[in-house]
Amino acid sequence: MKKFFYFFLTTILLSSPTNKNFAQEKYQPSWESLSKYQCPEWYRDAKFGIFIHWGVYSVPAYGSEWYPHEMYQQGSDVYKHHIAVYGPQNKFGYKDFIPMFKAEKFDPDQWAALFRKAGAKYVVPVAEHHDGFAMYHTTLSKWNAVNMGPKRDIIGELAVAIRKQGLVFGLSSHRIEHWFFMNGGRKFDSDVNDMKYSDFYGPAKDEKDPLTTEYMNDWLLRSTELVNKYHPQLFWFDWWIEQPAMEPYRKSFAAYYYNQSLAWHKDVVLNYKNKSFPDSAAVLDLERGKLEGIRPLAWQTDDAVGYKSWGYIEGEKYKSAQYVVDELADIVSKNGNLLLNIGPKSDGTIPEEQQQLLLSVGQWLSVNGEAIYGTRPWKIFGEGPTQNIGGSFIDDKVKDFTQMDIRFTTKSDTLYAITLMLPKKNILIKSLSTKENNATVVGVDLLGCDEKINWSQKADGLHITPSANYPSGYAAAYRILFKK
Repeated sequence: MKKFFYFFLTTILLSSPTNKNFAQEKYQPSWESLSKYQCPEWYRDAKFGIFIHWGVYSVPAYGSEWYPHEMYQQGSDVYKHHIAVYGPQNKFGYKDFIPMFKAEKFDPDQWAALFRKAGAKYVVPVAEHHDGFAMYHTTLSKWNAVNMGPKRDIIGELAVAIRKQGLVFGLSSHRIEHWFFMNGGRKFDSDVNDMKYSDFYGPAKDEKDPLTTEYMNDWLLRSTELVNKYHPQLFWFDWWIEQPAMEPYRKSFAAYYYNQSLAWHKDVVLNYKNKSFPDSAAVLDLERGKLEGIRPLAWQTDDAVGYKSWGYIEGEKYKSAQYVVDELADIVSKNGNLLLNIGPKSDGTIPEEQQQLLLSVGQWLSVNGEAIYGTRPWKIFGEGPTQNIGGSFIDDKVKDFTQMDIRFTTKSDTLYAITLMLPKKNILIKSLSTKENNATVVGVDLLGCDEKINWSQKADGLHITPSANYPSGYAAAYRILFKK
């Protein structure tokens, strides 16, 4: 009966959009129909967003946000740490952190104001991570932040605060990985095996075990519930939804979400990883990585302020503002967006190091945002000696850029050249040489600076004399105008 209920409710959800009078043809749950999707201009213009990993895992604040998985992996560092600090897993399990997750200092308006100052245009909090604890008011599980822990609708409050700041609200779901996330606890005496908590820890299967219809329907219902309750304009999925058995569910969700957006009269973005969707049916996302060149279709990098974890941990190694600014410019020059993650503490405060990093990026964008927001790629993404690899999980392999590494963006008839370090010696942009039949340069300005810039276009490229007073740190952005 339960499987029938899930199937019946899913059918109702997918066949009953909130508004049947669509001006645009409704999407069908087929790749052919979904491939007609067009990435919205608001997203292509936005370029920079904030990701938020916050949940029960911020209480132990050790290792990473995968603490609930690792604490049940016998012999792991987290497993040993947990026993030493909290006791054996049959006496103190992951569930016992929930009452300690109080979020007593959580101020959504303060968060949203910080994100606006950081220059972000959209914000994506995690609605549910692999641990199975929902940060929103769900009717599908008692294990949520309204019933337990903070006893607040974290996602709902953030949605209001973020929109109040004029930013776009999105959210993410990592639910699918809960299938296997706690499976280590099945192999020894732990509370994962206590049937009283099976609705929280379960299924706790092996990754190779085939997904059940019941579990996939539950995933679909939780996803559509988030759409219906919070109307996110961006919905981000983590890896593992690419399981072959999930294909009809991916199609059904995408069709439902896109059709709801038509009813809302708001364009939406669906982010995916790996090969979960055809290229044109949604927007590709690379974790802690990037592409080597320009991609015709819009794409995104999700990266973190820390090298070790997505959620808050003590002793995190933070990235520099130089790193973030350089990566943003590099990614935007290749037609991508940067979704930068922060990890608040369990009490709801954002660590000072993270705040300062965001504010530093925001200060740079306040001066140089013209070269980022609303831009599109040029004929090439850039030039320079530093060669960085593409792909996922390469953030700790990125080489430092130099002032000779330049990234290009365009807006209307204007070209922007961004040096990935503040120049201390003459700049040479080889791509703008006169011998390559380039358009004639008639003007060069430094964004945020009123001083006259000395420049000349020659056979070997465009020469620019460095400024004595750069208006911002990290990188200089030059506005280049051509003869019409």
